[in-house]
Amino acid sequence: MRKATLYRKKGKLVECTACQWYCKIPENATGICGIRANIDEDLYLLVYGKPSSVAIDPIEKKPLFHFLPGTSILSIGTLGCNFGCFFCQNWQISQTPKHIKEDGFRMKKDFSEILENIKNYIERNSIELTPKKAVELALKYKTPSIAFTYNEPTIFAEYAHDVMRIAKKHRLQGVFVSSGYESKEALKYLNGLIDAYNIDLKSGTQEFYTRITGGIKLEGVLTTIRRLVKDKKWVEITTLIIPGYNDSEKELRFIARFIKELGDYIPWHVTAFYPMYKMNDVSPTDPELLMKAYEIGKKEGLLYVYTGNIYSPKTQSTYCPNCSTLLVYRENYYVTVYDLDLDTGKCKRCDAKIAGVWRN
Repeated sequence: MRKATLYRKKGKLVECTACQWYCKIPENATGICGIRANIDEDLYLLVYGKPSSVAIDPIEKKPLFHFLPGTSILSIGTLGCNFGCFFCQNWQISQTPKHIKEDGFRMKKDFSEILENIKNYIERNSIELTPKKAVELALKYKTPSIAFTYNEPTIFAEYAHDVMRIAKKHRLQGVFVSSGYESKEALKYLNGLIDAYNIDLKSGTQEFYTRITGGIKLEGVLTTIRRLVKDKKWVEITTLIIPGYNDSEKELRFIARFIKELGDYIPWHVTAFYPMYKMNDVSPTDPELLMKAYEIGKKEGLLYVYTGNIYSPKTQSTYCPNCSTLLVYRENYYVTVYDLDLDTGKCKRCDAKIAGVWRN
């Protein structure tokens, strides 16, 4: 546990400024995420230095296809989340603090007892990993980058910030895999430390965000993406296609056109849904539906559209948009770089510049 940076005092309340909820938190309570708590009229990050998940992943798993392809990345996540997505694949770590709060309210426990239960759960289900130790782990396994992922990283921004302050001394890159509800204060705080973002743009409608994600404002997510692009961060977008929920042609075109307005070079990953959490009764995404989304992205003028969560090397490989040469071949997480010069970021056949970050 460590005192947070991203907050303001509001009398006996504290206003958290890590995300766009801007929770105003009474004493001994937490914000929506369940892991940022008002203790003695200051805000504390309960999961600081206490990740629940640590792994070495292929960077393509984030997914990032135009950022250090074929490399490994140290991935770190904690408990808690500021979203409440019904389809969350990591709900055991992201949603459990909320479940503890809900159970406590139902049993009419007071704030202090609920907070103690959350803290105890974090202790039992996390490991000790200081920022210094996290960087040492990345160096040991020779990963050129560190990802903050598995749950929403903006809620543990102070921990990510301190990890990357040390990591930057070793020329390591920082990655956020995020749902895009960062506050402007958090983006400023992380500027110069986080180099690449994969933002999960879950839908093109407010109705979906209201019903399925816990009341998040779509415009807030779009604003974050615009800010990141304006600030020249490397950004890739992912949309999980859920049958009957966000798969209409109108909605998919909205997302593709939004990305195109920001830059036709921004990769769009359209990925297959599988039943999970509160959506176990929904059918998996038909590959044909995924290909429909892929074609919509291409027809709207996006240069790089990729499918995910299905076997399809053709639609997961990178081709030169100028001469159609195969540049990077991907088969699941096996990656082979062909006619892409990683030093210059250019197609070896036609010398076209390929958008991305190809070398550390």
